[in-house]
Amino acid sequence: MTPIRRALVPGLFAALVGAAPGAPAREPTSPSPRFPWPDGKKGAVSLSFDDARPSQVDVGIPLLNAQGVHATFYVQPEGVRERLAGWKAALAAGHEIGNHSTTHPCSGNFAFSRENALEDYTLERLEGDISGASVFVSRELGREPVSFAYPCGQTFVGRGAAVQSYVPLVARLFRTGRLYMGEDSNDPAFCDLAQLSGVSLDGLTFDDVRPMLDKAAAEGRWLVFAGHDIGEGGAQTTRTATLSALCRYVKDPASALWMDTIDAVSAHVLRQRAGISAAPRP
Repeated sequence: MTPIRRALVPGLFAALVGAAPGAPAREPTSPSPRFPWPDGKKGAVSLSFDDARPSQVDVGIPLLNAQGVHATFYVQPEGVRERLAGWKAALAAGHEIGNHSTTHPCSGNFAFSRENALEDYTLERLEGDISGASVFVSRELGREPVSFAYPCGQTFVGRGAAVQSYVPLVARLFRTGRLYMGEDSNDPAFCDLAQLSGVSLDGLTFDDVRPMLDKAAAEGRWLVFAGHDIGEGGAQTTRTATLSALCRYVKDPASALWMDTIDAVSAHVLRQRAGISAAPRP
């Protein structure tokens, strides 16, 4: 190594690690303040269900009403038409009605969507499909949706070099967009509200669910569950026993969790983000 390089390397190394040669080590970074949830709660939980399936009206909503729990239901017009009176009653009971598109377009790799494949969509066509569902909900239920769930959890249109994300479209039309098959909860101070992680609730037992709830409380996070049918069992079905036990557990003050709709929690997150730097430390 030349003398010039020997002279430069220590200073370069110091610059890379953020300190001048001979300077004292930096103090550890202070921990971020804990996100402020209502009433001193430590974390938040939202239940959500897709497709406006009949079992949600027939089984799920009565169960949730009995527990005093509000959930978010991402609906499609066809499903709402089948149980219109039930969906009106759900809204009146405090549940949120979100948008899940008109025709549920997914990748053509799913056989059911081959004739309605996202690979064949443009952003303009997709906006028409999504907006049509909002118009329907507004007309039939009297409430414009502010929350959206991506069908199949997929966020693209087109193919190859022409692929485009439709997350910006969802961010323009809605307060939140929920993904599917997520692996973890959401950091309320950081997460992109247009790409909320949604953890599948279908098929799980309460023993599967409880560690997720406890982790959300311990880390101050927002856990969003995503389900479909509600019943005793079967494909894409949230078990009634699991749902009942989950509601009881979170409603117990000892859980230190706040449970409400996607709309209610996201509104709180937006309010708090503006002043989180001034929030008291735990």
